[in-house]
Amino acid sequence: MSQNNSLTGSGQDLTSSGNRAQWEDARTALKPSTPSRKPKPPKTENAITIGVSARVLFNMEKEQHIYEQQGMESYIKYQVEHETQPFSPGPAFSFVKALEAVNTQLRELYPESEELFDVVLMTQNHAHVGLRLINTINHHQLFIERFCMTGGNSPIGYLKAYHTDLYLSADPVKVREALEEGIAAATMFTPEKMAEVSETQLRVAFDGDAVLFSDESERIYKAHGLDKFFEHEKAHENKLLDHGPLKGFLEVLGKLQKKFYGKGQRMDCPIRTYLVTARSAASSGTRALKTLRSWGLEIDEALFLAGAPKGPMLEKIRPHIFFDDQMFHIEGAAEMGTVACHVPYGIGQRVIKREMNDKETSSAPK
Repeated sequence: MSQNNSLTGSGQDLTSSGNRAQWEDARTALKPSTPSRKPKPPKTENAITIGVSARVLFNMEKEQHIYEQQGMESYIKYQVEHETQPFSPGPAFSFVKALEAVNTQLRELYPESEELFDVVLMTQNHAHVGLRLINTINHHQLFIERFCMTGGNSPIGYLKAYHTDLYLSADPVKVREALEEGIAAATMFTPEKMAEVSETQLRVAFDGDAVLFSDESERIYKAHGLDKFFEHEKAHENKLLDHGPLKGFLEVLGKLQKKFYGKGQRMDCPIRTYLVTARSAASSGTRALKTLRSWGLEIDEALFLAGAPKGPMLEKIRPHIFFDDQMFHIEGAAEMGTVACHVPYGIGQRVIKREMNDKETSSAPK
């Protein structure tokens, strides 16, 4: 059978004007409704770059166990043997999907703009593992084009080259290294059961002190107690707080929000931000709000809990990601199904480290 017969099923002449018109109509009807080509990634200097490790984007607990127990060669061998089996989603997966949803709406409003989220997979994995990661990304239909695979070396040195605005990892050592380099970073934890989150609106929740703000007020509390903290905040309510490690990330979120506001979408903005702080509104909230205003930043919702647990509030908010400098609040959030990230910054971390060292010394042989 000729090729033309196989296409027409009747041996009709496709070159005649009538049949050619029918063929064009049929081809139009069969054309996919969505573009087959992925959108072009933005230039790194224009994008809001989010670096995520493979271990937070995907569930790699089994593979990590093989690496820790059997070493690198067994780990690579296992990954190559299973490279057609996609990883299941990890704690950062819903966050990344929400970033992509925001990008879709930004492209509709500003087709030529490159002010978009750009996710970079930052991993110590060897390039041999790359095929499984690519297969997994395609399986889950994620739009991640940039990889940084360092073959066992730390990826921290590449963060600035990628113009990274936020780095998420399961490794607290790398997170501390990133913070020391002046890059917003946090250690991401996986709750036993993750709460369902919005698929159309990105929700990001921040603690205040030692996250958005400096640890100045936290130092007063640790050194002198709660009463002195309140006195200090009252006396300095018109003195602005210095910035903390995640101020810059809130700034880029606010910049994108304003692009939606400019198109009349303030009430339907696909990005929503939250301040969830243990501060008391009457006693110490004024200084926090004045500082945000001075920075030209807007927080959509501010929750001053006066020391109450944050978990129940986060369960109501259902953020894709929550940042806090205190593990107590991270654990409370995780119990409620919130994906929480620890920001190891400020005086609170040094107090924890000193307590751990004291325990080690007291239990050491005399």
